[in-house]
Amino acid sequence: MIRQLLSTVVLGVGLLLAPLVMAQTLENDVFALQNRWEHITTQVPERERADAFGALAADAEAVAEAHPSEPSVLVWQGIILASQARAKGGVGALGLAKKARAALERAVALDPQGGNGSAYVTLGALYDRAPGWPLGFGDSETAEKMFSRALEIRPEGIDVNYYYAAFLEDEGRLEEAREHARRATEGPLREGRERSDEALREQARSLLGERE
Repeated sequence: MIRQLLSTVVLGVGLLLAPLVMAQTLENDVFALQNRWEHITTQVPERERADAFGALAADAEAVAEAHPSEPSVLVWQGIILASQARAKGGVGALGLAKKARAALERAVALDPQGGNGSAYVTLGALYDRAPGWPLGFGDSETAEKMFSRALEIRPEGIDVNYYYAAFLEDEGRLEEAREHARRATEGPLREGRERSDEALREQARSLLGERE
């Protein structure tokens, strides 16, 4: 009787702890993806990044399959795929860009904040850089909508303002571009993203012609 009671108690405790264990596993998985992305973006030579991002994208896909409805995973899967597409370049990158867009659109459908705006920034960059119809999905109007949404969520963001500034410069809207580049130079560094944010800040200074 006592053994049966103990077994019941142990089972009950296990059921209570299971969600906590799963949440911790998810948090660790997302942190690992972010940390590796940060390392590749800032420490790996450019010629080696496509392969490094490819390996990371495979791991991100595995995490996404384990957590198919978790927006934070989908945001990072999209960011990683977009980074792989940019590193690879050429027509072969379009398929990766489309996969990135799909992951990010699922993320914002689940979380309208899009990972504190990160999903919208990446979507804006994808719509800005991808070729237009009939080959790709590039569209300046949609890109601007994505950047505007990111600015609503995180108006001081270095990444938000830098990528929007680059978009505006390409559109020939130079005064607006300079304003957002200035904001990028003044924005706060994010925890865990310090090196990549600092690199974007330096690019914003370059856009302003202030690099020393």
